[in-house]
Amino acid sequence: MERIFIAEDDEVILGELRKLLTTNGYQPVSQPPCELALLDVNLAEGNGFSLCRELKRTGDVPVIFLTARDGIEDELHGFSSGGDDYIRKPYNADVLLARIERLLRKKSGIISVRGLTLDENSFALCYGEERQTLTRTEMRIMYCLMKKTVCTKEEIIAELWNDSNYIDENALFVNINRLREKLKELGADGFLKTIRGVGYSL
Repeated sequence: MERIFIAEDDEVILGELRKLLTTNGYQPVSQPPCELALLDVNLAEGNGFSLCRELKRTGDVPVIFLTARDGIEDELHGFSSGGDDYIRKPYNADVLLARIERLLRKKSGIISVRGLTLDENSFALCYGEERQTLTRTEMRIMYCLMKKTVCTKEEIIAELWNDSNYIDENALFVNINRLREKLKELGADGFLKTIRGVGYSL
C-alpha cells in the first residue's frame, strides 16, 4: 500500500483527502517516508515550496501541489521547487486520483494495459508468461500507446523528442511494424491497431 504524505492545514480538506485516499487503497501519512506527497503552499509552519525542496533533497518523491493559490507565478514557483504537478482547489477527486496514479506508475517504471506489462527500467514487455526485450525507441513508443486510448503520430514523435531520441514518420512506421512483430511473438497479435488518418491504439 503506497503511503501518501499530506501537508494541509485546513482540517476539513485534510479529512476529505484522508478519506479519499484510504477508500482508494492508499495510506495517508502525516510525515515522510512516503511514496508521494500532496502539499498545500500555505502552511502554518513554512510553506509547500520549501517542503518540496526538502523532500527532493532526501529522495525521489513525486510531489503534487494542491493549493488555492492560482497565480501563474505560484505554479511556476511550484515546478521550479521540484514539484511534479500543480492542482488548484477546489479539486476534482477523480482527476486528483488519476494524477496520483500517473506519478506512482512513472516512479515505479511499470505500466500495465490489457494484460501487457511494460518495465521501463529493463525495456521488457511481457504478456502472460512470454517476454520480449524492446529497443529504447520501441519502449518509448509502447509507453506512449499504453498511456492513452489513441495516440497520434505527432504525440508519439513528441514523446521520443522529449526523450532526446527524435525520429521522423518513416522511422516511426518501421518501429511500429517491429513492435507488431514482437507483440505477435508474445501472443498479442492484433493488439496494435492503426487508426487511419489519426495514429495508433492498443
